[in-house]
Amino acid sequence: MRYWSTTHKQWQTLIVDAYALTDLQAGQRRNDFTPEEMTEGKVLYFEQADNLSGKAIYRMRIAEASTDRLVFDVENVSTIRHLLVPVLRPGDMQSIYFLDRESESVWRFYSIVRTGRNVTRLIAGNESSAVNRSVAFYRQLVGIPTAQEPPTAR
Repeated sequence: MRYWSTTHKQWQTLIVDAYALTDLQAGQRRNDFTPEEMTEGKVLYFEQADNLSGKAIYRMRIAEASTDRLVFDVENVSTIRHLLVPVLRPGDMQSIYFLDRESESVWRFYSIVRTGRNVTRLIAGNESSAVNRSVAFYRQLVGIPTAQEPPTAR
């Protein structure tokens, strides 16, 4: 998934690697989660490597799962670093995603992301970057090329 980096003034890959984990332990790779595993109340773990902050482990909780609605939240469970400097402690990055079927071929999507109160200034206050990352995620989800011109924010 590519996004426009307002810092580097170019298209970049956002997540360079990601995989499901068997449990909370880093490096315990497993096959991707199956639809049968993604049931209400299920807690799943994954690890991903961001293009700037490296590897981090996340918890995903399935809040609702049906043929017409999917709601899940994600929270970092390991420290997220930038150039080895901790920028987000466990639990500092939280998001929730809502996908609702409107018709046979149309889904409505919205999400909310928040960071902890004591987040470092290295990531706080960069709205353009957050917007571009969110738009890239949305584009990926609905099948639009993520690096499609123009970027949402420069």
